[in-house]
Amino acid sequence: MNRADLSGLRTFLAIADNGTLRAAGRDLGVNPSAVSQKLKAFEEILGSALFVRNTRSVLLTDAGRALYERTHHLMDEIDAALDATRRVARSTSGQLRITLPYRAWQLALAPRIAAFQDRFPDIELDLSIDEELADIVTSGFHAGIRLGDYLADEMIAVALTKPLDCAFVASRDYLERHGVPKEPADLLKHECIRYRQISAGQIAPWLFDVDGTETRVDVSGRLVFNDLRLVVDAAAQGFGIGWSLRDGVAAQIEAGDLIEVLRDYTPSRPRFYLYFPRQLKNMARLRAFIDHFAIGG
Repeated sequence: MNRADLSGLRTFLAIADNGTLRAAGRDLGVNPSAVSQKLKAFEEILGSALFVRNTRSVLLTDAGRALYERTHHLMDEIDAALDATRRVARSTSGQLRITLPYRAWQLALAPRIAAFQDRFPDIELDLSIDEELADIVTSGFHAGIRLGDYLADEMIAVALTKPLDCAFVASRDYLERHGVPKEPADLLKHECIRYRQISAGQIAPWLFDVDGTETRVDVSGRLVFNDLRLVVDAAAQGFGIGWSLRDGVAAQIEAGDLIEVLRDYTPSRPRFYLYFPRQLKNMARLRAFIDHFAIGG
């Protein structure tokens, strides 16, 4: 059924239910002449008259009666389905599926999640922890959270954090055995625990701020992980120097489980962003999430 057929059928049913073109026009929110024109066009499409009309009333023809008997309940079901769809779109209840890396949970969501649940008790957050840059559409997610330089294309992005600092860390035992690097080039003499980006399949570069210039050091080491939590865990166990977001390892640094090195050369990383398809920008559950977790500036 094309749009003209559906519009014509709706007009036909309004006339049959209301008994006159004028009453049907009031029901549809149009004038009687527009109703008459729509009915005429629909009858031409079908190749059959649907009503016998006079100045005061309209009566169904046999063809019109057959059409009415087989379709009058369908429009009620269509209207009910459309109303239900509108209610779902406007509702701040139901499931919201989001893919995100662990650090995004730790730094962007966990500190504010209790307040969100108090404010929106009927929203169920289904959070999938994943380092890979997922195709949220084909994977069935409503949204994803990633650092700004890993965002998917053609998505709306909303900042959830301020820019984040990196930290290069190692255990006290490792540094006592191998020495403390004083400048980035010293890392070439160290065991460096590296991170392989799942989506790109490449080892993430080690970047530093040297006199205001971004400088890459091609470090080496015998451990490579595809999860930054394991990079940090291996560093804490004395296997070498690793890196992560500073806020994510601040507690371990404060406790002495990790020692930060090269602080003066450490660059900032982009913000964490929520990204989602443009088609979902008016979903009430998603808007509620954005209003609560987004930051300005």
